Amino acid sequence: MISTKGRYALRVMIDLAEHESGQPVPLKDVAERQEISKKYLEIIVRELVEGKLIRGTSGKGGGYVLLRRPEEISVGEIVELMEGTLAPVACLAEKAEPCPRNASCATFPLWQELDQLIRDFLYQKKIADLMNRGKA
Repeated sequence: MISTKGRYALRVMIDLAEHESGQPVPLKDVAERQEISKKYLEIIVRELVEGKLIRGTSGKGGGYVLLRRPEEISVGEIVELMEGTLAPVACLAEKAEPCPRNASCATFPLWQELDQLIRDFLYQKKIADLMNRGKA
């Protein structure tokens, strides 16, 4: 399950893309538009900055900007940054210990296929695909 943190991070990234004007977008504006606590967004943008998806500037005229174009940022990389692994089961997580039952596990191929479907789906979707949706 994707947490509010992961969902809100997507909303922040879409908002920044939709309101890009060559100037940093103030976090208070994002918070107001998205109806999310500015305090909570501060935690989220800190992780997005650390993940090198956005850059922040402080002071008058400060705010946040995307470091790449919306067409180049996948939903998968944002969700994985915020949530950790997208793997549906622990044995498929990136740094998981090899499961001694993999060879004999009747369900392992099912989980592998689901894992690939999830990754393919989320990594093919870009921020640009989600922009301006739900707007009249």
